[in-house]
Order: sequence, then C-alpha cells, then structure tokens
Amino acid sequence: MNATPAILVENLTKRFGTFTAVDDISFTVSRGEIFGFLGPNGAGKTTTIRVLLGLLHPTSGRVVVLGYDIPREAKAMQSRVGYMSQLFTLYRDLTAVENINFYGRVYGLSARELTRRREEIIAMAGLQGRENELTANLSGGWKQRLALGCAIIHKPALVFLDEPTAGVDPLSRRSFWELIYTLAREGTTVFVTTHYMDEAEHCQRIGFISDGRLIALGSPWELKTHQMRGQVVEIDCSNAEAAMRVLRRAQQSGLLQSEEIALYGALVHVVVENAKESMPVIASLLQSEGIVVRSIDWIAPSLEDVFISNVRRTSEKAGISSETSCPER
Repeated sequence: MNATPAILVENLTKRFGTFTAVDDISFTVSRGEIFGFLGPNGAGKTTTIRVLLGLLHPTSGRVVVLGYDIPREAKAMQSRVGYMSQLFTLYRDLTAVENINFYGRVYGLSARELTRRREEIIAMAGLQGRENELTANLSGGWKQRLALGCAIIHKPALVFLDEPTAGVDPLSRRSFWELIYTLAREGTTVFVTTHYMDEAEHCQRIGFISDGRLIALGSPWELKTHQMRGQVVEIDCSNAEAAMRVLRRAQQSGLLQSEEIALYGALVHVVVENAKESMPVIASLLQSEGIVVRSIDWIAPSLEDVFISNVRRTSEKAGISSETSCPER
C-alpha cells in the first residue's frame, strides 16, 4: 500500500490582488479517504480545489497531488483525477449516453472500455430506460449522478467534488452519498466540499475553512469531542424566536454567560461554560417572559456548534468580529 498521502498541502496561500482567498493552510488527505472541506460560501473551498487541480497557481506554499508537484506537473496528473463542479457541466442538448460517450473519448478510453464503462455508469446513475433522454429533461438527482459518472469514467485515483449536492433534494443527496461510499470502498480518494453540515458526518475527516483560514481539522468525533469550547444546552419551547431575543438580552446584560445563542429549526442552542448550572437560569429567564419551556437538555455538540465555536475562537485571536454566515445543517 502506498503510504504517501493523496494530497499534501503546506502553507498554501492564494491571493487575487490585495484579496486573500486562501490564507496559509496546511493539511493532508490519505489515499482512499473521504475528506470533507466545509465552510460557508466564499470561504475559499473552490479556490483551494482549483489550486489542487492546477487550474490556479498558488501565490505561495507547496501542493503535491498523487505524487505530482502542482502546478508544475499538473498536466501529467490530470489523467488520474476526476472533477465534478458545483456548476452543472454536462451538455444539456445531448442525451445521457451521448454525454458519457463524449467524456469517455475526452479521457481516451478505448471503444471496448467505453462500452463497459457506459453500461456501468448508466446502472450506477439509475438511468436504465432513460439513457437516450436529453440531459436537460432529467431530474436533478439523475443529472447529479450522471455528472459523477462522467467525472469518474476513467476510474481516477482521486475525485474532487465541489458542492456536488447543492440544490438537490434530501433523498437524492442521500443516494449520492451512497455512491461516494462505494467509490471509497473501491479505493478512490474523495475530496468533497460542502456547506451542508449533515453531510460532514459522512466524511472520515473534515477541514473547516472560514475566510480563507483553516480553523479546525479532524474526524467528526474528534472535532465534537476536542474542538468545542463550552457545553450545548438545547431548548424546546413555545416560541423559539422570542426565546432567542430574551436570551440575547440576558447575554448582553450579563444575566446569562453564554458563548453563542443560535436557532436550530424550532429549537434553540445555547453554548455555556457549565450546562448544569446554566439550565435553571435559562428556564427561569424564559418562563418569566411567558415562554413555555417544553424541555431543556444538555446535549452533545453538533458539527455546526463546533464550526461556530471555532470561528468565534479564531476571530477573537485575530481581534475581529466573530459574525459569520453559517454552513447549512
């Protein structure tokens, strides 16, 4: 087994004029690993992928992909990687089969190999009986699986998936991740960017990026166990938005010591130093304002809790505002 990492990034920085899109980040991705690169839109995820693919030259730092020095050896590397953009890149006026044939020829597959891979991709995408439909007429989930099939038609050692499930329904997203697991079991390294926090749970390791800076790195378990500052109290009450206002006023006045107060659907998460001591205070504050507290519990942090905590910690160290747009759950 090759012990060298599939991806090695050391002190990578990418600037566009005076704007720093990626700021001195370092990480590795092991071969056969599903690595998630998470952060809000504009955090630097796509820029990082484009540098790894050799499409952008780094301002500084070292990048090695599958043993190739990037960007110097990017052309030699490209036949061994696949790339699925967040923008739908298949030809809408071609059928599913015609798209597969086109990409197979681009990657230099022989006629025999293309025939075999075409059958495999149609089966993988669930397109039996629809292979001759125009791609424009396929549903979002079928388009997504077809795009993945075209990206891996040449059986790359490493595939980059840039927000591949953006705008796709939850059932199609789940089906897509089953395909990613299959790829990893077969030995393909998967580098996937997303802003959906629930998808991060499917990754073996995760890098959190915010404002171009890598703010946390580890497995989902490691991040939730070791990278969370404070404890999370979850509140189910009669009016979550009103509860948020009450608790934030209490936070500002000093009645409630809290790191973060955030809305999670119909629930409220409050990050405190000591959950056991804070829960009676929180309950009393809400009840005094006529808000019915159905339950209040000390829970394990979610990855979104961990992300917000790390953004706040990084911002405090830098002496800047900790406000950020959060990835989606």
